[in-house]
Amino acid sequence: MLRIGDFSKFSRVSIKALRLYDELGLLKPVQVDPFTSYRYYEFHQLPRLYRILALKDLGFSLESIRHLLDGEVTADHMRGMLMLRRAEIGQRMREEEERLQRVEGLLRQLEEEPAMSSYDVIIKRVEPMLVASVRGVVPTPPEQHSLWAELLAHLEPWESRIIAPCISLYHDPDGKERDWDIEVCAPVAPGLVAQGPMAVGILPGVESMASVIHNGPFATIGQAYDAIARWIDQHGYRIIGPCREVNLRIPTIPGDQHDPDTVCEIQFPVELA
Repeated sequence: MLRIGDFSKFSRVSIKALRLYDELGLLKPVQVDPFTSYRYYEFHQLPRLYRILALKDLGFSLESIRHLLDGEVTADHMRGMLMLRRAEIGQRMREEEERLQRVEGLLRQLEEEPAMSSYDVIIKRVEPMLVASVRGVVPTPPEQHSLWAELLAHLEPWESRIIAPCISLYHDPDGKERDWDIEVCAPVAPGLVAQGPMAVGILPGVESMASVIHNGPFATIGQAYDAIARWIDQHGYRIIGPCREVNLRIPTIPGDQHDPDTVCEIQFPVELA
């Protein structure tokens, strides 16, 4: 028999791990000295130990491994568990590949512009939401206040139903000189009914939303748009839907393009090109 220290050296498994496997019933010593509490093992236990290590390397939890080793899992169940692990590993690999592309994109950006940008772009998931909205064509984005006035006039009796920051949707695929197709949206609680030009419906969720925060006057928001556009191009993404402006902190005076305390999140739904 081998004392736990010798078994640890031979198997290259730490004493701490062997004690844990004993406590969990994964690998019990063949004998425990009643006086010294020393654990003793035999060489014939190595195949079981190596199977534990092999399954652990595949990402199975120790509890799952215990069921597998005790014969509590059928071949079909094992196949299903392996297929699930394959899917999880594949998803993690895709996420790491996307992360690698973002790192490479930042490196390219630093080669072109040695100074770090003041804008940081992230990719996040956006949940679908119920919104009340008014859509129309206005000469330029700063003139969308007429759409907001119309929407808020309809929502005034139910102002308490607005449950999140309001959003501007830009439906034109590219920037224009004039005549912008804009939809102004207010996330609302259920129960609101469409009336007149105000629609009520679900604003779709987005799995991959490139997002950046602009903290400052609307008059300088073009800097944030330039930054996120470069980021999307440098990181191998393409835009697949309308741009969103989420008004996190609106100007103190409605429509003021120069309020320095305005905070807005610019969002573009994207996918890898």
